[in-house]
Amino acid sequence: MECVCRFLGGNVLLKPQLAALVICFFSFANSPFALASDTTPSTNLAKGLDAIFNKGGFWGQQVHLAWESGGDSYTILEPAADGKGTDIVAYETATGKRTVQVSAAQLTPAGAKAPIEIEEYSWSVDGKKLLVFTNSKKVWRENTRGDYWVFDMTGGAAGGSLMKLGGDAPESTLMFATFSPDGNRAAWVRGNNIYVEELATKKITQLTSDGSADIINGTSDWVNEEELFLRNCLRWSPDSQSIAYWQFDQSGVGEYTLMNDTDEEYPVTFKYKYPQAGTTNSAVRAGIVAAGGGATRWIKLQGDPRQNYIAQMDWAGSSDGLLLEYLNRAQNDNQFVWADARTGETRLITEDTDKDWVDVNSMDWVEKGTDAGALKDALFLSERDGWRHAYRLDLKTGHARLMTNFEGDILDKSTVDQAGGWFYFLASPDDPVRQYLYRARLDGKGSAERVTPSDEPGMHYYDIASNGKWSVHVYSSADRPWHADIVSLPEHKVIRTLVDNRDLAAKAQPFLSSKTEFFKVKVDNGVTLDGSLIKPPDFDPKKKYPVVTYVYGEPWVATVLDQWDGGSRAFSGLLAEEGYLVISIDNEGTPSPKGREWRRSVYGAIGALSSAQQVEAIEELAKERPYIDSTRMAIWGWSGGGSNTLNVMFRYPGVYSTGVAIAPVADQSHYDSIYQERYMGLPSVNVKGYHDGSPINFAAGLQGHLLIIHGSGDDNVHFQGTELLINKLIELGKPFDMMDYPNRTHALSEGKGTSIHVYGTLARYIEEHVPPGGVAR
Repeated sequence: MECVCRFLGGNVLLKPQLAALVICFFSFANSPFALASDTTPSTNLAKGLDAIFNKGGFWGQQVHLAWESGGDSYTILEPAADGKGTDIVAYETATGKRTVQVSAAQLTPAGAKAPIEIEEYSWSVDGKKLLVFTNSKKVWRENTRGDYWVFDMTGGAAGGSLMKLGGDAPESTLMFATFSPDGNRAAWVRGNNIYVEELATKKITQLTSDGSADIINGTSDWVNEEELFLRNCLRWSPDSQSIAYWQFDQSGVGEYTLMNDTDEEYPVTFKYKYPQAGTTNSAVRAGIVAAGGGATRWIKLQGDPRQNYIAQMDWAGSSDGLLLEYLNRAQNDNQFVWADARTGETRLITEDTDKDWVDVNSMDWVEKGTDAGALKDALFLSERDGWRHAYRLDLKTGHARLMTNFEGDILDKSTVDQAGGWFYFLASPDDPVRQYLYRARLDGKGSAERVTPSDEPGMHYYDIASNGKWSVHVYSSADRPWHADIVSLPEHKVIRTLVDNRDLAAKAQPFLSSKTEFFKVKVDNGVTLDGSLIKPPDFDPKKKYPVVTYVYGEPWVATVLDQWDGGSRAFSGLLAEEGYLVISIDNEGTPSPKGREWRRSVYGAIGALSSAQQVEAIEELAKERPYIDSTRMAIWGWSGGGSNTLNVMFRYPGVYSTGVAIAPVADQSHYDSIYQERYMGLPSVNVKGYHDGSPINFAAGLQGHLLIIHGSGDDNVHFQGTELLINKLIELGKPFDMMDYPNRTHALSEGKGTSIHVYGTLARYIEEHVPPGGVAR
């Protein structure tokens, strides 16, 4: 369950981390502060909310960098000198020599008044052609549909030529345009069909024709995009002659209807396919089609296509075949399958199994020699020895060799330095709330070694060039906004600063009067949990203070991290300024680097274990720290954290006097199949687990004050669940409060004034029912 609006951040194991640094998880709307009732917050609180959400900017400047020539140079976006548009500027990595590689003027279409607005860009393999994505439209969570332009640096009398892909296709209808490896063609998806365009002649060839509302070619259905990150489902062969692609057949999948009551005179509906836990999934298969057109050759996979997932697929060095990760529906068996591109025949190379669930890998490759087109080894992560480690898989023999020999987990893969013989990865074996760069030999010999300097505690992210010599290094801590440098590897010497974010640091200072403290607390069965705490600036240990606990608690993210989290850190500081102890605790099952057993302990018991440990932890803290006023405590969370808020309030009444659940899953059987079945199994098999983890079944225990917040247009965690919970609370005669945001999604960020209203309502409710400030003991 993706927590779109993460409050205290979240390190997601096996998920690209650098991208998380430029996600803006608040939409800082420019509007006056508005309240859900006549009760107004304190003057300081209202001013603070205005500063955070109206003035905004707490993430700071973003980095948009693309490596070139293996890392010897890089390009970034800079404003044009005349203020009209954006230049793509190249820098020599070693010297810093600057060259305007493509000017905004060159990216101005004939007859246009302004240059193309660059949203994303990429280069052809030979660096001679530029692909620009612009004029994008949102598809589910991301803007993945738009227009694509190609700038050929070698064409035209004026030093380049500009052309729009797609011929006469309507605006903003192309998805996932990608250059062929030889740079002569581009492939894209439109209307669930795949097309290829020859760049020299503009000839367009339609490769599939069966695309429809139910048949999806080259991209994915809702649930595979949400949970397996399958968006661009096209893979060019290395020889540029073929394209491998996914096809999803949604026929038979349950259709969900979202109701929009406000945009038209009469309500309108939007329908899409959404498989709930235990229901019918899309049938998925993979095929290979010639780039010049022709029939698709389907890969011959075993088993029911509705009971398995093609989690990943890529060509492995040559154009003779592909490697697929073929995941069963229970998600406890991930088969690595080789597919012959000429026949579609397959053979099992190896498989990764777990009695609970396995993680899906992105495709990374290790070259075995210098011969062009030689079959490569695959690099994958597995927890088979109790830790998340990297293994090098020989695709011919199926032998998997351990590459990372250390007592700890890999948090994420960084890159393979083929020439140097190193595999770079992120880890923190001794400190689960932080993250550093390590490296290990590709031959598996020796021990892993740390690359990040020891005097920089915090969260470190890297975008390493393919030559392994240079990297973008992004560093922050809980109370220090992030900054970005270019560093040399492995010395980790700073070559130049890309972004220092001094303005952001100055803006944030009023909210950083109290620093973030990290602590450990023991709960039942000898388990030690990590937590974070921000105290009021005028904290007096002789007094007692109220508590605001932020909870997530599910396997998707950890909340206790020593990293900058933008507006959310400012909001925490604002609550502390008001006189609250702001606390967050990671229970077992969260994705912390504490070994397989820690993470798998939650299997089949989502909601039950987390709520129990959250309560044990806060009660133990109250015993250890007499300045905690256990009669004044509030808990809140979003998405899975909203679910845990409900579970705590319902199952352990009286521990917290107040709870705010935002976009919660009230009944796990109504959430999507991939996420819920991964951690809970099928509802028909784990009947008790689904019952015990679903807060709606314990609503009779509610005491105290409860506010439920949800957007009626939430396509992820449906408003349906909240409505079912409302009916249950009414049936039980339980008083509660409710705030509905019409047509807003899971992010609750759409529309003028929405973000400040959500957080203002949250803050007002806590302040109203849990009075702030210290009192004498």
